[in-house]
Amino acid sequence: MVWVSRVLLRQYGRFMDDLRIYVRGGSGGMGFPRLGGEGGKGGDVWLVAQEKLTLKKIKDRYPKKRFVAGTGSNRELNKAGERLLVARGGIGGCLATNFLPSKGQNQMIHLDLKLIADVGLVGFPNAGKSSLLTKISHATPQIADYAFTTIKPELGTIKYADFKQITVADLPGLIEGAHANKGRGHSFLKHVERTNQLLFVVDVSGFQLASTMPFRTAFETVILLAKELELYKEELRTKPAILAVNKMDLPNAQEKLDEFMEQLQNPCDYMQSLPTGMIPENPVKFKEIVPISTYSGEGIEKIIMCIRKVLDEEAEKKIEDYQRKQIHSLHLSESS
Repeated sequence: MVWVSRVLLRQYGRFMDDLRIYVRGGSGGMGFPRLGGEGGKGGDVWLVAQEKLTLKKIKDRYPKKRFVAGTGSNRELNKAGERLLVARGGIGGCLATNFLPSKGQNQMIHLDLKLIADVGLVGFPNAGKSSLLTKISHATPQIADYAFTTIKPELGTIKYADFKQITVADLPGLIEGAHANKGRGHSFLKHVERTNQLLFVVDVSGFQLASTMPFRTAFETVILLAKELELYKEELRTKPAILAVNKMDLPNAQEKLDEFMEQLQNPCDYMQSLPTGMIPENPVKFKEIVPISTYSGEGIEKIIMCIRKVLDEEAEKKIEDYQRKQIHSLHLSESS
């Protein structure tokens, strides 16, 4: 067990998506009342986005995590060069302050990194998300036949024949209650926010987190995942979604798949037996449902094509919506 822990630390210890640092603006310079001189303004501290700068590099470069004079809060920094004033320096001594300098602002700041990916893999532990990522991209996440193998997000890239590239994020497995931060749910769910598409991965045979937890069928798994996403942030329901039904190489998989497909086609008929807290306001409508086996390779090429197809369709829809708005605004300006 000790050996496994050391391996996990070495494998994932370089990734960091959460860092707390201390910042303080510089104090203003002392004023000279006899000469009527005002002290200089204290220095500000700014947070500036840079390419290839990670939270891990910040921590390594500044191990004390203290910055005397600034850092950011309620705004996102998405492009290189963007900056945000987070700790303002104190003003220098002047007549208004009786020539006494004021101290700079100081506060604790929580930096939060959210991955940006085209596709986010969503599922419960041991559904086969990491195995699927290795099949469709060049990523090499750790894989094992027990739950919670993935403990940090892993990024992979699908490369197509026309040189189109699509990034896919394998997120750590969610559990029931993830929306309330159970099992560090918020640390995982935040990375779903910036994905353009969701790829649900479920075990065709169902899922049970532990012997003390209830067994969930494949249908219940989808319903639970949809509910967790909805409770965390309602707008996640609007993201286009694909469903990969994994482990089709197992015995009786086709029989279970047929039952599952019937439930998905008529969800309201089967959700009535579920507890009210499990039922999402609107069932997920999948753009594509693909049976796969990450073991035999069944359905892998189809999933790769479906991911591209749905992303292209959504991009075209956005272009059409933009053109429609432009035409509408043009007509309004002409009529006025």
